[in-house]
Amino acid sequence: MGKIIAIANQKGGVGKTTTSVNLAASLGVLEKKVLLIDADPQANASSGLGIDVEAVEYGTYQVLEHTISAKDAIVSTSSPNVDIIPAHIDLVAIEIELVDKQEREYMLKKSIEALKNEYDYIIIDCAPSLGLITLNSLVAADSVIIPIQCEYFALEGLGKLLNTIKSVQKIHNADLDIEGLLLTMFDSRLRLSNQVVDEVRKHFSSMVFNTIIRRNTRLGEAPSYGESIIAYDATSKGAVNYLNLAQELLKKNS
Repeated sequence: MGKIIAIANQKGGVGKTTTSVNLAASLGVLEKKVLLIDADPQANASSGLGIDVEAVEYGTYQVLEHTISAKDAIVSTSSPNVDIIPAHIDLVAIEIELVDKQEREYMLKKSIEALKNEYDYIIIDCAPSLGLITLNSLVAADSVIIPIQCEYFALEGLGKLLNTIKSVQKIHNADLDIEGLLLTMFDSRLRLSNQVVDEVRKHFSSMVFNTIIRRNTRLGEAPSYGESIIAYDATSKGAVNYLNLAQELLKKNS
């Protein structure tokens, strides 16, 4: 039985998509079968794995609408052991279309339930909002990873997200767990980066991953080539960081 992990934070630019793509690729390299679900209308996770977003015929939109099965929306990628359900800009309309539907928060959960037996990990790249798509992702997930950038305002909005997770646990998904807080964009030369790490570890201690994702030029370059950091530059700091994260995750779930 596979595990579904949502990568969520309503703040933009904290490394959600970078984490989704590269954690999926790292788990794939470690011989785990992975499905990445792009649940962000910007579709960056899809293009980051070489999918031509304009040519996407079936994706997360159709899966949430229940017009096709999730299995029929799966596309294989060049990343070993990694498949994807891609997104398209039309996903932005689903928030409005689902509003009147019964059990609208459970659309994704119902669609991907059957896939849990086919993958070791299903990773959902959430949109930078706490809207209906993100809510669907949290309801479908077994756990959530929260990326936090090591910069000023890092903890801003975290309380809001934790409250959302609490209410999802209370109303829709009692089993939803916080997999961990992931510190991203760390620059050891900056005092502020070190202060944020200390602050987050002090407040959340055991909830924080030991692995820290360092600021790395190669990480920023990889998506423009439609590749994960593992494929683009396996020896870079970014690749080493994400492989360490994948190993930490596997150890935690062994």
